[in-house]
Amino acid sequence: MTIAPESRPLLELAAPPTGPHDGPHYARGKRSAVTCRLKCADACSHPAPNESANEYFRDVAARALSRRVLLGGLAAAAATVVVGAQVAGAPGASAATSAGAAGRGSGKGLAFGAIAPQDAGVDAFVVPEGYEWSPIIRWGDPILPGGRAFDPARQSPEQQARQFGYNVDYLDILPADPGDVRPQGKTKRGTRGLLVSNHEYTNAGIMFDASYDAATRRAIERAAWGMSVVEVRRDREGSPWTYSRLSRLNRRITVDTEFRVDGPAAGSYLMRTVADPSGTRVRGTLNNCAGGTTPWGTVVSGEENYNANFRVNGKDPRDARYGLKDAATSYGWELDDPRFDGRNPGYEYESHRFGWVVEVDPYEPDEAPVKHTAMGRFKHEGANVILSKRGHAVAYMGDDERFDYVYKYVSKERFREGSSRAARRHNKTLLSEGDLYVARFAGDSPAAEIDGSGAVPSDGGFDGTGEWVPLVKDGTSRVPGMTVEEVLVFTRLAADAVGATKMDRPEDVEPNPLTGRIYVACTNNTDRGKAGKEGATEPNPRTTNRDGHVVEIIEDRGDQTATTFTWNLLLVAGDPSVNDSTYFSGFPADQVSPISCPDNLAFDADGNLWISTDGAPSTIQKCDGLFKVTLTGSRRGRVEQFLSVPREAETCGPVVDSRDQMVYVNVQHPGENGSTDDQHSFFPDYLGEGERAPAGAWRGPRPSTIQVYKTGRGEHPGHGNGHGNGHGDGHGHGKGDGWDGPGPFPWPRHR
Repeated sequence: MTIAPESRPLLELAAPPTGPHDGPHYARGKRSAVTCRLKCADACSHPAPNESANEYFRDVAARALSRRVLLGGLAAAAATVVVGAQVAGAPGASAATSAGAAGRGSGKGLAFGAIAPQDAGVDAFVVPEGYEWSPIIRWGDPILPGGRAFDPARQSPEQQARQFGYNVDYLDILPADPGDVRPQGKTKRGTRGLLVSNHEYTNAGIMFDASYDAATRRAIERAAWGMSVVEVRRDREGSPWTYSRLSRLNRRITVDTEFRVDGPAAGSYLMRTVADPSGTRVRGTLNNCAGGTTPWGTVVSGEENYNANFRVNGKDPRDARYGLKDAATSYGWELDDPRFDGRNPGYEYESHRFGWVVEVDPYEPDEAPVKHTAMGRFKHEGANVILSKRGHAVAYMGDDERFDYVYKYVSKERFREGSSRAARRHNKTLLSEGDLYVARFAGDSPAAEIDGSGAVPSDGGFDGTGEWVPLVKDGTSRVPGMTVEEVLVFTRLAADAVGATKMDRPEDVEPNPLTGRIYVACTNNTDRGKAGKEGATEPNPRTTNRDGHVVEIIEDRGDQTATTFTWNLLLVAGDPSVNDSTYFSGFPADQVSPISCPDNLAFDADGNLWISTDGAPSTIQKCDGLFKVTLTGSRRGRVEQFLSVPREAETCGPVVDSRDQMVYVNVQHPGENGSTDDQHSFFPDYLGEGERAPAGAWRGPRPSTIQVYKTGRGEHPGHGNGHGNGHGDGHGHGKGDGWDGPGPFPWPRHR
């Protein structure tokens, strides 16, 4: 395990609050109060919007013989964890450590020794022995003509619109040719590619000092939301990337970018405003969280907590189901732009134009991105597309809210092979027309055994059957009393009406490209089991669920278009050393890395699952990280931590390229509880106090895209080696302190 920068003093984690003015503190569920306010509009501080009277899961559960036997058995019990730095409490760790130090992981895929979990106050990016890391691009780095090197004292809306945006989430590096796009883990990226990233939200408290007036801050913030497309290059495969400051493909998509609307709700009266009486053109995208890369080489991005940006007039009770209300927002954009205030005549329905899956073609910078109404409107964490056996595009989606649902979209048309312009043009219509479903789960364990404790039922696991309930099928509404347009604009209400299963914040929903199995990250739900709330169910087996779990779905006949499935819980998360309700598919709980609050999911070329987390500091008091989970054999359920992100940060958008032996992550909201007078993180530049900053660098937290690669592959002629093996002063800027981008960065690449 390597911690960088070694020379920086560790920042102590603040003590838990003892009074109403103490801070920082953590909100109910997982996040700090800052993140709750800015990212999801204090969702945990308000009643969950889903107050539908769906029957409790246990009352509708089918009673079938259990499919599952306890996996692993004695063979799993005999296994040991291979770690680079000992996982606390893991038996036999000292013997395993020597193997891990040599960079030899277990099983197929990327070889590494699991790192030890890092205390929540550690301001460091930690990778296994044998690896090093560096930023590809950071908030404020210039990517368009006229953009200047980042200067925290000279920010402006115009500059931010030409610079890489703020809190990064979804991430991918696409190959230079869209015809080379392959399922997760199998894309050959070569030496030239396109980096695509979401920018979910902003945190003015650590972005600006007191010299900026409120209106200017808000304008800069709006320019920092959305998405970025940036060309990247490298010398050889397996070596780190640098970004191209000037490329015709570089692009910023912001709150003001024009989007085209398609699908059945396009043009509906529910989508029209005074600025767009056609209901087919929308300015901007908001709260872009996770996403996915399609088989045809576009990117789909989920608009999530958009309710944080809109004030409504309070006259439509359906708005409450989306957390929208007649109250001032924390961002205050309604003070600057009338469309963010639904009380303004003609803008009553502006909020209906957000909460969609958007599709962007990174290879066509002049093409308007699209909002797909056929995929429904809710708080989309993201969408992930896989092709069925017959070539239909099937997208899986989660609605990131307590007690909300898992969805599936199946295209009407089929995928056309090839990368010709005609084939790509056709394939870019696959998300425009199709069928929309919501999941209903049933368990097969005795109801009395699902008691909220998380205890494994007597049949050996949490499992059962399920069905995809149609909301829109063959172009018609399957929800009594609702038109197709109403189903798509008010999808949550439609799902309520058909009795969908309430889940514990379903976030990323990812199909495994090797097996076709589907994995659902349920982050947590501390409201489960409270008075007036649904209690434990077999797919959500714990009350006051702080740590979350992962569901595995197996479509019947291996057909992604099937309407029935079986399911099981792959893992029930937590720190096994202090939490006896954890479960890892039968793998010994004392031989896993502790994990909490699963968020984003990814797969490598060998079919291993990778989980990034968001919320571990407030649940298990460890920094968030990236974890590998074995899915097959006697080691199914084994969790190994690959990296840890800095203090108060979230791990986002993991990409694992075992061909190149590289891993990429977005690091969101580092040091989120600080202020410009008291920064809590100095990631990723890690400048020392009083140190002269090279142009473009800053002694403060910067959300960034990070690459991890094998030691020795990051050497660039003419630039300092930085931290080397983690010793020394950690500065080593190499030649040219007047550097102003784009890379390779002349200050440390960290090992």
